[in-house]
Amino acid sequence: MKSRRSFLKAGVVAGLAASIPAAPAFGVVAATGTAAKKELRHWVWVRPNKADKVSDLQQQYARFYKAGIRGIFFEADSEKHFRAAKASKLEAHRWMWTMNRGEKELLQKHSDWYARNRKGESCADKPPYVNYYRWLCPSREEVKQYLAEDVRNILSKDYIDGIHLDYVRFCDVILPVNLWDTYKIEQTKELPEYDYCYCEVCRAKFKAWRGQAVEELEYPEASLSWRLFRYNAVNAIVNHLAEVAKEKKKPITAAVFPTPEVARRIVRQDWTNWNLNAVYPMIYHGFYKEDVRWIGDAVAEGLHFLNGKFPLYAGLYLPDFKDNQELQQGMEYALQNGAAGISIFGDVNEQVLQALERASARG
Repeated sequence: MKSRRSFLKAGVVAGLAASIPAAPAFGVVAATGTAAKKELRHWVWVRPNKADKVSDLQQQYARFYKAGIRGIFFEADSEKHFRAAKASKLEAHRWMWTMNRGEKELLQKHSDWYARNRKGESCADKPPYVNYYRWLCPSREEVKQYLAEDVRNILSKDYIDGIHLDYVRFCDVILPVNLWDTYKIEQTKELPEYDYCYCEVCRAKFKAWRGQAVEELEYPEASLSWRLFRYNAVNAIVNHLAEVAKEKKKPITAAVFPTPEVARRIVRQDWTNWNLNAVYPMIYHGFYKEDVRWIGDAVAEGLHFLNGKFPLYAGLYLPDFKDNQELQQGMEYALQNGAAGISIFGDVNEQVLQALERASARG
């Protein structure tokens, strides 16, 4: 399976709800006298390489820890990598593709589970944008149970500390503006071939909820009720998976779009209403043709709407930065606006770690 950023890179390179046990790794605050000092905790997204040697991993992970990194999201299950991280005092979480699932067996056995666009086309046989965009329909009970069993199996492994959800949304009805040239699309409005999901289950459930058929809506793309229905469909998936994590007494987090407004508008993702331990917005400023100052704006917006529900860690995309000085500035904007830490995607080399250390000292 391709890296979750493969599609995006092609175009650019361009607490927790009270019912879920709190995990000490997130948003730790150390009291000193009458003042409270927040301990920054940084993270990295990694795709483990089976060829990596344990001795090299131990050296790399020890350096991560020294730089303030306290956890790794691994995109694949590799006991070697997970245990090496844990041995270096890092949390090791499994990074899981959620609604975007193109496994051959799943496509063959359950093609009916896949989302349909406003034209009636299914992701199962006509994926949008790129071939690996195969989106499940969140309204289907079978999908919810399938994903819950997946999370349950992952968290049953003793070397996995938590679950990190990715692609937990609908397909991009509107791409980040920096990708429009790449895919020769001008998405100044919601186009029917990218607007999901209009399958029979979604239609039936919407009609039962609102008493109106989707096909009766003159402008379904402008219907606030139809949009809310889809927000709630994804919310129900996430919050059910949170209950599974609660059963396993392990934390659940998610990588999400950069701000609540952007997430709702372009991927129907309502992440401020999820029951998580923490959230990791992908504040990839270059994708939206913004400069590094916008990183701070995005953090501030997310924290405003979360209102203390759970910590927010600013996800940064290394190829978006022209040099390590600008990277440090981006990190500082995030931390000074209240991020609990930084999460990094890209080649985390020594220069990046030094930038992280400098930003942490000033943040």
